[in-house]
Amino acid sequence: MIERPMASCHDTIVILDFGSQYTQLIARRVRESRVHSLLLPASASLETIRSNQPKGIILSGGPASVTGARRPKWSKDVLNEGVPVLGICYGMQVVAHALGGRVGRATQREFGRAQLLVQDGSDLLKGLDTHDPFSVWMSHGDRIETLPPGFTSIARTANSPIAAMKSVNRRHRLYCLQFHPEVAHTTHGAQILQNFVHQICGARPTWTMGSFLKDSIEDVRQTVKGENVLCALSGGVDSMVAAAITHQAIGKRLTCVFIDNGVMRKNEVTQLKKVFRSRHFNYRIVRAADQFLAALGRTSDPEKKRKIIGRQFIKIFESQARTIGTVRYLVQGTLYPDVIESISHQGPSATIKTHHNVGGLPARMKLKLIEPLRELFKDEVRALGKELGLPDEMIQRHPFPGPGLAIRILGAVTPDRLTMLREADAIFIDELNAHGLYGEVWQAFAVLLPIRTVGVMGDQRTYEHVVGLRAVTSVDGMTADWAQLPPSFLAHVSNRIINEVHGVNRVVYDVSSKPPSTIEWE
Repeated sequence: MIERPMASCHDTIVILDFGSQYTQLIARRVRESRVHSLLLPASASLETIRSNQPKGIILSGGPASVTGARRPKWSKDVLNEGVPVLGICYGMQVVAHALGGRVGRATQREFGRAQLLVQDGSDLLKGLDTHDPFSVWMSHGDRIETLPPGFTSIARTANSPIAAMKSVNRRHRLYCLQFHPEVAHTTHGAQILQNFVHQICGARPTWTMGSFLKDSIEDVRQTVKGENVLCALSGGVDSMVAAAITHQAIGKRLTCVFIDNGVMRKNEVTQLKKVFRSRHFNYRIVRAADQFLAALGRTSDPEKKRKIIGRQFIKIFESQARTIGTVRYLVQGTLYPDVIESISHQGPSATIKTHHNVGGLPARMKLKLIEPLRELFKDEVRALGKELGLPDEMIQRHPFPGPGLAIRILGAVTPDRLTMLREADAIFIDELNAHGLYGEVWQAFAVLLPIRTVGVMGDQRTYEHVVGLRAVTSVDGMTADWAQLPPSFLAHVSNRIINEVHGVNRVVYDVSSKPPSTIEWE
């Protein structure tokens, strides 16, 4: 993500990315406090950091070890800039290491929830109970063995005697946390970050989605000038918000293209036509199911599926562009979770999977990408949708992957398997709506597994497919818990799928959270 300098009327918190999967989540949490956040690589020069006039600096977590040979480079002089600094996880360890503390391997690696006991409830941990432990999210293999000179411990866990620390000299205003306050699993994480941003840094709460929308519209207008633009429109909230922003910027010079690739949900094309017409978009529907399925062939590897689908999308968009005239730009609804899970973006973040609209795109494209939502998470996009006046039924749709049902079929994608999955998924979603549960979960869908099991139907032996149901609760998609749907509801859905979907004789429910699992199966 390339951040642009914001207007001087907004206070800024600079976040240095050491490669954590949660780095952008820190930025989002700061924005929730209505303060502008700016992501920079850990290696950013001191001059670059100073040029943004930060009210505070946050050092993110990361996968490296401060004693390792491949640890990220960073300017230690940021600790002497006179602005408050908050180190998180690896960010805590680099502060301790730089200032003379001792960091070593933890005797027991902490990953997941831990109980934190506050020892000093002033400033950073202000307002938190110093008597009752609360849950925090840990993810580290190293820990602070010895405090650096001039620091004191302010919180601990059973495995981390120094789970938080701060500088005694208040002129330096250095604070560190071994846990991740930015994730939803940390009980008082939002309050801790707000204490840092508002109370310690004194940043003013002037950053809103309204101001982001205004800047985004102007950015699109200045980028494309008077040219025509294509938008890859899927009908999901991300592409619709991206299209609405671009439409406000350039009006009728935007043409939205929906590709019916054969791996969409049931009745998707019919529903999307109504949505497109209601927004008065110029749009085209391209029927290309045969082309996509032929390209996929018997491919079963999920990464190859994503790349094949990405290439087919671009071929069609470039073909459509030629029919319009001079078109050099393609709008996509790419979000930051797509980016951070696909490539090492700002720091040395580990690649989780390739998304079709990020790493799945060809290295050489004739169209230049415009991605107005690339900085945002799903809930921020929904807030932006409200600013744009999009209807709630559109804004609140569950996320749907660009590669569609192709990555929810584990194994080769065939017409028969698509039919089975499409029908099972429709039953699951219909029942969630009928029972008032759709809005209670962040995402829900069905998966077709690459196995068959023995069953008995009509007193006869069957050997048919297995459908997995997945439903999660989440705020941002970076972490998620499996949704504890009522057993009676799951039994009802299972009964319908087995009775109504030919070729399925078993239904299972996924009870794993993210992490360690991902939300999608592939």
